[in-house]
Amino acid sequence: MYIYKTAVIGAGAMGAEIAQAISFSGVPVLLKDVNQEAVNRGLEVVRKVYQRRVDRGKMTQDELEKKLTLVTGVTDYSGFKDVDLVIEAVPEQLALKQRIFKELDTAVQASAVLASNTSSLSISALAGVTKRPHKVAGMHFFYPAHNMKLVEVIPGLETSEETTADITAFAETLRKLPVRVNECPGFLVNRILMPYLNEAACCVQEGAATARQIDEAMVEFGFPMGPFTLVDNLGFDVCREVVNVLLDAYGSRMQPAAIWERLHALKRYGTKSGAGFYLYGDRAGQPDPDLDRIIQELRAQQKTPTEFSAHRLVFPMINEAIRCLEEQVCTAADVDLAVIAGLGFPQSKGGILHYADGVGLHVVLAELEGFVKRYGERFWPSPLLKRRVAAGHLGQSAKKGFFDYTG
Repeated sequence: MYIYKTAVIGAGAMGAEIAQAISFSGVPVLLKDVNQEAVNRGLEVVRKVYQRRVDRGKMTQDELEKKLTLVTGVTDYSGFKDVDLVIEAVPEQLALKQRIFKELDTAVQASAVLASNTSSLSISALAGVTKRPHKVAGMHFFYPAHNMKLVEVIPGLETSEETTADITAFAETLRKLPVRVNECPGFLVNRILMPYLNEAACCVQEGAATARQIDEAMVEFGFPMGPFTLVDNLGFDVCREVVNVLLDAYGSRMQPAAIWERLHALKRYGTKSGAGFYLYGDRAGQPDPDLDRIIQELRAQQKTPTEFSAHRLVFPMINEAIRCLEEQVCTAADVDLAVIAGLGFPQSKGGILHYADGVGLHVVLAELEGFVKRYGERFWPSPLLKRRVAAGHLGQSAKKGFFDYTG
């Protein structure tokens, strides 16, 4: 199926950047929101992304204006009759998304594909409210969408192989790296990311290290930014929605640290609200008595001292990645591609499973078992990791782990 015309529902930062990426590839796109004011804000985001390219000498002002003609802001479905692909990018609320998918089902031609940019919600639940479940799939971009290369392509229970192939091919025309992810709560990248962010928060509230110390340590490990800088940029409110989905699906190992709710209650959503784990704007660098008070109260509940280490944050990511392999969510190669392209995992370490093989799977297992004794069952090693170690598949040293090193 060739895609001649597209639409994006939701003109927020993510939706607008998806529309920009589509227009950059030369495909016309409708950018829809509930009112003209919201649409105009989205169109301004598109213009700003292009203007930065002009400012860096990567395109001319005339080319900018031509690209902008491919993006049309709308507030209704009247222009959707000849759209081939719609990407929904509204807030992470299942009922809201289902209502939009019902509306789209009647607004677009029968051959059109409906995709959701959801970061964690069920694609099958969205497809189930339409009369075309075979034409519905997930197409999860990563923010900022104009820069981030990864796109998770998620088929639902009834998604046809043709639809999955069409979305994969379209992502490639956008110069993205599509990774097929079999449907599960949180999909792939967010499942691996959240244990990392949560363990960092546990370390802070336990007094093992400060947010700044942890951020600096993880940048030294090789990440482009630390976990607290990342979550402040993503937004507490967005992360909270994903955490609730994961907690409902996977239980206690996804139990969020208490500090998340304490900060959320103060409406400290990150950079967009002026405060998260750090202060921003006019308050940047100033004392933060609210955060200090929360941390002191939580530390007072800590019975024994705890320790921070990079492995305490990274090994739960490895463990969750292995669980994804157990569930056949994707391949080991796709895990490593996804964490590099979607999370900024250090490329020099070859991806998270290559890193585990390099450290030694027996070492990973032993450290996870030690973390279980000290910090609880959220570190419980996955059965597949135990089987690999028992079989002598210890990683690079044994020339066999999650990858083969005999060549």
